[in-house]
Amino acid sequence: MKSVIALVFVGLFAPFAAAQSATEPPAPVLFAPADMADLSEFHWKKRPVLVFADSPDDPAYISQMDLLMAQQEDLLERDVIVLTDTDPTARSALRLKMRPRGFMLVLVGKDGGIKLRKPRPWDVREITRSIDKMTIRQREIRDAKEDARQLFD
Repeated sequence: MKSVIALVFVGLFAPFAAAQSATEPPAPVLFAPADMADLSEFHWKKRPVLVFADSPDDPAYISQMDLLMAQQEDLLERDVIVLTDTDPTARSALRLKMRPRGFMLVLVGKDGGIKLRKPRPWDVREITRSIDKMTIRQREIRDAKEDARQLFD
């Protein structure tokens, strides 16, 4: 099943990769299967967005993935990594911990805390607004502004 999911992602991203110019970086947001035991490798580095569904054919899952792929730049700016789990029979550690019922979107902060759970697809604009309200993100924005001021001074 994992190889099928990997092939699906390769198929989904192939057109994006082909459309990029030589000077442009590769696809910004990492989309990966959520087959890890925990999210500790992302602690203080990334903001995981977990997308659970009972099948890759779930209309809510397809809609959510379309929404996420359409605005990858906004997710990249906020250090988001998207992890997916569409196989309830595999009983992954994250699925057991989060206990989704059908489709579920989970936003996890850089501190490892669960910031929100949604039972239906959410637009990237709504996700980024939630992220931008987080204390750590506020600090990142302030630091970026200070760095920009120092460049021009």
